[in-house]
Amino acid sequence: MPDDQAPPLEPVKVPLVKTPLTVLQTLRTARRNVLEIIPDICTKQPMVSGKTAMVRWHMVMDPTALRRVLKDNLENYPKSDITKNLLRPAIGDSLFIAEGAHWRWQRRAAAPVFSHRNIAALAPIMSASAEAVCQRLKGQPQADMFAEMVAATFEVISNVTFSGAGEMAGGDVHEAIDRFIDQSARVSLLDIIGIPTWVPRPSRLLGGNPVADMKRVADAAIEKRRKTGAKAVPDLLDLLLEGMDPETKRQMNSAELRDNLLTFIVAGHETTALTLAWALYLCAFDQDVQEKLYAEVSEVLGGRIAGPDDIGKLPYTEQVIKETLRLYPPASFISRTAQAPDELCGREIRRKDTVMLPIYALQRNEQLWPAPDTFKPERFAKGAKYDRFAWLPFGDGPRVCIGAHFAMVEAQIILASLISRYHFEPIDGKEPVPEMVLTLRPKGGVWLQVTPRS
Repeated sequence: MPDDQAPPLEPVKVPLVKTPLTVLQTLRTARRNVLEIIPDICTKQPMVSGKTAMVRWHMVMDPTALRRVLKDNLENYPKSDITKNLLRPAIGDSLFIAEGAHWRWQRRAAAPVFSHRNIAALAPIMSASAEAVCQRLKGQPQADMFAEMVAATFEVISNVTFSGAGEMAGGDVHEAIDRFIDQSARVSLLDIIGIPTWVPRPSRLLGGNPVADMKRVADAAIEKRRKTGAKAVPDLLDLLLEGMDPETKRQMNSAELRDNLLTFIVAGHETTALTLAWALYLCAFDQDVQEKLYAEVSEVLGGRIAGPDDIGKLPYTEQVIKETLRLYPPASFISRTAQAPDELCGREIRRKDTVMLPIYALQRNEQLWPAPDTFKPERFAKGAKYDRFAWLPFGDGPRVCIGAHFAMVEAQIILASLISRYHFEPIDGKEPVPEMVLTLRPKGGVWLQVTPRS
């Protein structure tokens, strides 16, 4: 094949399974990387069903069926009990776990916290973090950009949560989150593939609760804020303290405040760090994209750090982030348990069937995305057409991620600022390996060559 007709190179991806696995093989594979249990056929079909041991399961990639699961028949597909049991020690019955009326009132009370106005008021914190990471990269010819992005996004979430009052030490908190995620992932992998809940999960019995100290610190911060009052620019804690469900007039008590704050810290810090790390990897992988992105940010920013007023002027930056979220969605695999009989894609769904949403396979499904494994930010250009339920990095329906806009603003500010100051290139032999440990992480980090822009 002539060079000008050669297929485009593809960024790293997960090797999906092409032959059926035994139960033992499934367990072994899932412990290594849960995404590797997804059949490759899921990237070619709207729905794949099967049975593991005694449990019927369905992997759904059809946008119409996904709309039913996430929106039209939401009450029939709650998070599985085991998922709730695993996460409850860290984040209680917060928004992420709660169901029904208990979820609804919390969502109504918290929704105003994430209004565009409040996020714009907090955006200078994102700009300050972008400036800090740019300063840290000075003199570093190579850097693990995943580690750098974790530090940057934790700085953001701790400052917008507690106004940078020093209540939480970033390194300690991230270590606690890492330990908790590692324990939870090792347990939940068994459950995702349908192993009965009575089978002992050793990792749940060992190590105690790594986030216990975080909970104590959060409790103390809440009580302190109740006494000292709100900051001049309200942070998330202030906004949640003031939040009220307009229907029931209910406000969060201290435990509910703490659990939701910890949810925002755990969910809002690593997921954005992952998005940024994968985006920088992709920019290094495709130099043409990086130079197009640089042309946009240099024109808009002129070398300065991005701020909230720049967001609407950076359309290509947004496209790069959305395409990154398509290829490497932080929440790549979601599981639900059917509560009553239903039908999806013309197939019978029985009560207690496991309905899986393999977001990673959905967003690489060749029926929905042309050349699905290639990196093409133009897929998300203004006027581009794609099914809304074919791109679900934040979920959709009533339970769409409450912090989606916050995450997109933060990612654009930090990515635009970095690309305006630095040029990134890959390092031979140090390609990241996509591996799901509750979130889709780059095993080995994202090591890149870093060169200051002249």
